[in-house]
Amino acid sequence: MGSQGGCAKRDNDAGTVLIGFTNHTIDISEVDHPAWSACEPVIVTNYWSGLPAPEGRHFEARALWTSSHLLVRFTANQAEPLVVNADPKFDSKTMGLWDRDVCEIFIAPDADSPRRYLEFEVAPTGEWLDLGIHRMPETRETDWGFDSGMKAFGRIESSHTVSAIAIPWSAIGIEPSAEKVLKGNLLRCVGDGDGRGYLAWMPTRTPSPDFHVPEAFGDFKLVA
Repeated sequence: MGSQGGCAKRDNDAGTVLIGFTNHTIDISEVDHPAWSACEPVIVTNYWSGLPAPEGRHFEARALWTSSHLLVRFTANQAEPLVVNADPKFDSKTMGLWDRDVCEIFIAPDADSPRRYLEFEVAPTGEWLDLGIHRMPETRETDWGFDSGMKAFGRIESSHTVSAIAIPWSAIGIEPSAEKVLKGNLLRCVGDGDGRGYLAWMPTRTPSPDFHVPEAFGDFKLVA
């Protein structure tokens, strides 16, 4: 695994993201590090329903992996007023973050058991949330006390936001290696009220907005 840069890109299968290895040491605040520029973005343009979202709500995700962490950077168009905490807190997870502007990644460590997965959220302010989920046919169990040790960063620009997370592999519960496949999704909540939007890389196509559909998960494949 000697690649210096690494990248996240989609292969010929629209349901797969290839996540490249990097041996750079990247602080989560280094969202302009050259390693990110080497990544091909996964551009998300549709709502959870599969219908197109306006360009002002599109977002992209880029991902890298190291021997210790999974790194994900989100860049989101921001053509409407931000919905964020006026007094953000950073020393603990922010419950209810999903009711504000936020980007998310769902990760199922065991591709054969996608109904058990982890939810990681980051707001443009840098607030964060981590949860353990078990989705059953009629209900959903949430481990509110899940403590991943994730790190988060957020930056607000005039026309877009940039946020990033670093998740320890120890919290995900796997030993990373090239060719390892995880299941999951890339998501965004944006806006407020009746016009609130829910974007998904892999649309869940539920009657009303619902990201918690493991059957819709795509593949995240680690590559050298």
